[in-house]
Amino acid sequence: MPAELEHIFRAHHALVFRTAYRITGNAADAEDVLQTIFLRLIGRDGSTGALQNSESYLRRAAVNASLDIVRAKQAASSGPLQDFPTRGDPGELREGLRRALAALKPKAAEMFALRFIEGYSNPQIAAMLGTSQILVAVTLHRTRRQLQTELRSYRSYLGENA
Repeated sequence: MPAELEHIFRAHHALVFRTAYRITGNAADAEDVLQTIFLRLIGRDGSTGALQNSESYLRRAAVNASLDIVRAKQAASSGPLQDFPTRGDPGELREGLRRALAALKPKAAEMFALRFIEGYSNPQIAAMLGTSQILVAVTLHRTRRQLQTELRSYRSYLGENA
């Protein structure tokens, strides 16, 4: 198992880091995600067998662990104004969008991240998650509408035209 795990780490650690960084927007958080995922792999029970598709598994694990970090940070924020970025700061806007993504239901957030952050197609996402392409398409459509509504609310908060 250690040799297999080392091979998996060498082959996919950059993928896990990049995925986590795109979602968290922070290198330290991405490193935490990387460490967490591989520590979980080390702690796996040997009876569970080898990973069937390690790349897909690790990408999904990175998305979910990253969203957990964003959610934890959101829960720790001190007040409602922290949810709204300051006017004109794109970094704060990205942070606001991360928080909105973290507020989604886990499966919708995972699908959205795989589609719009990682660039997978709906059929690829359906295969990864073991679900239908129709469910992926419907979930993504609803999620985009929900995020657009939140973005309009944000822009109204700033006094811009939605």
